[in-house]
Amino acid sequence: MTKSELVAAIAEKAGIRKKDAEAALNAFIQVVEEALKKGDKIEIRGFGTFLMKERAPRVARNPKTGEKVEVPAKLVPAFKPGKDLKEATEKEIKK
Repeated sequence: MTKSELVAAIAEKAGIRKKDAEAALNAFIQVVEEALKKGDKIEIRGFGTFLMKERAPRVARNPKTGEKVEVPAKLVPAFKPGKDLKEATEKEIKK
């Protein structure tokens, strides 16, 4: 689903104009970005948590030359789904 498709779906579900839905979605994205930059986490009960996770340092290889490259530790944004979201999207694996 693209951002424009998401905006259209939000507008339809909420019974609002697409322009208003887009403004709300853009505001949500901006708030999440700003909170993560500050090191905060955003928890939406039942849906999930947006947070920053530390990625450990590692040694990678340049695929062209095979040369080893040191990749330093860094913080990356992550999303941890909540219990309700997991249950709503859970599918059984058929064997």
